[in-house]
Amino acid sequence: MAYTSRPAHSSPSPAPPLTGFSLGILLLRMMLGLIMMGHGTQKLFGWFGGPGLDGVAKGFEDWGYPAPKAMAVIAGLSETLGGAGLFLGLLTPLAAAAVLGTMVNALGVTWDGFFLPKGVEFTLLVAVSAAALALTGPGRYSADAHLPVLRQHRLSYGIAAIALALVVGAIFLLIRD
Repeated sequence: MAYTSRPAHSSPSPAPPLTGFSLGILLLRMMLGLIMMGHGTQKLFGWFGGPGLDGVAKGFEDWGYPAPKAMAVIAGLSETLGGAGLFLGLLTPLAAAAVLGTMVNALGVTWDGFFLPKGVEFTLLVAVSAAALALTGPGRYSADAHLPVLRQHRLSYGIAAIALALVVGAIFLLIRD
């Protein structure tokens, strides 16, 4: 008789252990979430010295997007709600997709070298961070850890979220004049 290290039937694995991983993911989620909520509320409400919807709509018009006011609302909501989802660890892959899709568009219309002040290094860092969170999941300290369907993060959720963000982001880039 052979002995195996796994039981014959698998049960759902327990919550991830208390590790530096979950704390590190928590810090990344919270900081990225706060930054994105700040940028989104700048667009939607003009908070924190932001341009508000009219100013953002003007930018979308200059970049050739149809219905620039609607695009401003979509961008503002994607950043605000995606940021809030990341901050809370709620529907994390979807929240990451909202942020990543917005950053795909930002990269597409603002690429002017890599380094700031005109470069895209910050936008690229936000995009890659959102993609990383989609792949890793929210960690132990998150709202998702308490939701039965999302308790066990699956890599397939993250891959699907990234694919969704890239496709939707590309579609929005392609509809520009």
